[in-house]
Amino acid sequence: MNIGTAARLSGISAKMIRHYEELGLVAGRRLLNGYRDYGESDVATLRFIRHARALAFPLEDVRKLLALWGDRNRASADVRRIALDHVAALEGKAQAMQAMASSLRHLAKHCCGDDRPDCPILDELEKTL
Repeated sequence: MNIGTAARLSGISAKMIRHYEELGLVAGRRLLNGYRDYGESDVATLRFIRHARALAFPLEDVRKLLALWGDRNRASADVRRIALDHVAALEGKAQAMQAMASSLRHLAKHCCGDDRPDCPILDELEKTL
């Protein structure tokens, strides 16, 4: 099938399919006329990538998961480790974002929000870290 059909069936744009192909995550073949050709297994791989990216797995983890997915001798412990490492990274990011939101909430609470130019938010942003 052509790239447009693969894009429609996988839910990934043709541009991203080309990108994933350049990264070696999917390997569509080239026809003699230079067009890309994809099979059902390529579409399944693209769907796998789409689902992994929807869960915010970094591309390097997607590469590892694809390798494990294709390895029938894999240990599920390897997959679990990648998933739990990703959970820890997501939780760390969520905590950092909560801290940022709390800091901004505090600054906004102390800003009068009136016609005066004094603003603790801008004063804080002016500080060097």
